[in-house]
Amino acid sequence: MLPSFFESVLQLVVRTSTDLPPDVRAAMKTARDAEPDGTRSSQALTIIAQNIDLAVDTEGAICQDTGMPTFEVKTPVGANQLWMRRQIRDAVAEATRRGKLRPNSVDSITGVNSGDNLGPGTPIIHFDQWERDAIEIKLILKGGGCENTNAQYALPVELPHLGRADRTLDGVRKCILHAVWNAQGKGCAPGAVGVCVGGDRTSGYTHAKEQLFRTLDDVNEDPRLAEVEASIMSTVNDLDIGTMGFGGKVTLIGCKIGALNRLPASFFVSVAYDCWAFRRLGVELNASTGAIDHWLYRDPSHPIIPMLDQAGFTRTGREVTLRTPLSEDTVRSLKVGDLVFVSGRMFTGRDAVHSYLMKHEPPVDLRGSVLYHCGPVVVKDGGGWRVTAAGPTTSIREEPYQGEIIRRYGVRVVIGKGGMGAKTLDALKEHGAVYLNAVGGAAQFYARSIKRVDGVSLLDFGTPEAMWHLAVEDFPAIVTMDAHGNSLHKDIEKTSGEHLEAIGV
Repeated sequence: MLPSFFESVLQLVVRTSTDLPPDVRAAMKTARDAEPDGTRSSQALTIIAQNIDLAVDTEGAICQDTGMPTFEVKTPVGANQLWMRRQIRDAVAEATRRGKLRPNSVDSITGVNSGDNLGPGTPIIHFDQWERDAIEIKLILKGGGCENTNAQYALPVELPHLGRADRTLDGVRKCILHAVWNAQGKGCAPGAVGVCVGGDRTSGYTHAKEQLFRTLDDVNEDPRLAEVEASIMSTVNDLDIGTMGFGGKVTLIGCKIGALNRLPASFFVSVAYDCWAFRRLGVELNASTGAIDHWLYRDPSHPIIPMLDQAGFTRTGREVTLRTPLSEDTVRSLKVGDLVFVSGRMFTGRDAVHSYLMKHEPPVDLRGSVLYHCGPVVVKDGGGWRVTAAGPTTSIREEPYQGEIIRRYGVRVVIGKGGMGAKTLDALKEHGAVYLNAVGGAAQFYARSIKRVDGVSLLDFGTPEAMWHLAVEDFPAIVTMDAHGNSLHKDIEKTSGEHLEAIGV
């Protein structure tokens, strides 16, 4: 067989998880230069830039949500694809064991995490043949937060702020604008979208995701679609959604559109949204040995240029220092827009923890506590654990539970990304709590704020869903929902909706 195939695939997986391709780096540099210094988006982009550099320096996951690995493989005629599939699965499991991928494969019936990213449907591997004597493997790691902001429209359709989207390219344009607006900060803006016009519901989403394998600086071969891509990029950043939905000049870094034939009765527009942590790489392998002949998207002979020429995030003196446990008076003194640094004990809690807390008493005392919506990447370290990546997950999934958990257990601070809804906002106001928005995807940056793991509860849920007891120091985040009924997310959604209406005409 191919003696170097396994190691080549493993290198691809590790590099994709830890090193953004040059076209994405360039786009993020442009985004950072576009935002005025001192704005919320500028601060977030500085953290993102530092995170990108840290991930490369430490070979750590850029974002703790390493997503659903999707491989696109082209092989010569007659190649043993069954053997290659087994090798790719083994490489994914090994990358998971090394902490380069977070265990993300969950049994949909039992909720049990496989622990190695293997299971029915994971990883996703698509094979195709070509008449070349070489093997091409492309990989994209697309996390759950941005996956949840995917959208599919059946035209004609009425869209908020945009009116009717007809079965025309202008209708396609309206659907894309609506999908980006609807994602807000939940998809870790600034993001990129892959779009498919046509197909059926299944092929449309698949083809939309395939568009994300194109580089951000390419030009569509179809001039009609190239015109729509250019139109989107020339107008979408006027929505003023900005990085993380904080408001700002850059909301989208790329729009790539493909088209498939469709049934006469169906006209689907499928949108695959990807976050700024746009992890996509590829390799071409020797067909005889499986060794890497060359990399796609990047040239290893060219040195990686750091995103920052300085020490990243700097303080202004206006930040608020918080130390847990927190009193109600301290929390009520905070207001939307405050930049805070949290030190002390912090507990993680995602979907499984929130569901558990609705039926059971918490395994720890949550009075005055900080609850962090995070599923970290953790590795065994001697007799304990060490966090290697720890950015926030999308908070809106916990909206059905959050208000009641605040009321029952005295939680004072909730940290996540993308904001939460009216029920949580009401609970913050009634019980004296706040919501802090951390920068989505900045998993290496936030891991540096975690000094140690003091314990873990509910580990049966799997490492991403367990409740980790973390000791943190100067963990930075922005107050975006306060105890006085104010919500930056609600404000940005309203103003960006008005901008959407203006540019969508």
